[in-house]
Amino acid sequence: MSAMLRAHTPYSTKITWSRDVSRIVYRNCASCHRQGGSSFSLMTYRDARPWAEALKQQVLERRMPPWNAVKGFGEFKNDRGLTQEDLEVIAEWVDGGEPEGNPMHMPPVPEFKSDAAETRLHLHPGERALTFRGTTSLKHSLKAIGIRADSIPDQGLRAVARRPNGAIEPLIWIEKFNPDDKRTYYFRHSLRLPAGTSIEIEPPESSIALVVK
Repeated sequence: MSAMLRAHTPYSTKITWSRDVSRIVYRNCASCHRQGGSSFSLMTYRDARPWAEALKQQVLERRMPPWNAVKGFGEFKNDRGLTQEDLEVIAEWVDGGEPEGNPMHMPPVPEFKSDAAETRLHLHPGERALTFRGTTSLKHSLKAIGIRADSIPDQGLRAVARRPNGAIEPLIWIEKFNPDDKRTYYFRHSLRLPAGTSIEIEPPESSIALVVK
């Protein structure tokens, strides 16, 4: 009976699981949502369809995938935050009846690597962490390769670097903090901050740690 109902589902979208949604899931969600992962599998259409509505709600509320940093404020390696286009694709797929599409359009299954190094302040040889709170002026230049929010109030935090010439370098903005996701955010490109740069964090009671090299 359920197979017959699926066969006659009226679809109102051209977006499909095989061609569109699976790629978003594989890129941003599958490291946890897979066989042997930390949560239920979303690797196949059969796995994902019962969770379609919940998936839509979780991503639209920015609860999943876990990525506390606000998109577009700072650039980080392995950014799993969904783009606005990703959100629209998932929402339209769910609202349009969740069509599977042609299984031949499925992307290759990704290779999975441990994310453990990102979930703690993991320092490699030659790296150290400097803690900042409120507003601090740098006495010496430094090369920042990552950042972690150490103390986060309920309203979140925002940190910027104001260079001596007045230019603003966004560091990190955490608006809705997920306490299950405590990670070091490694910058896509290292930041060279000269002496006299002001590290400014709001609200002042919050704090960050810059990983420098």
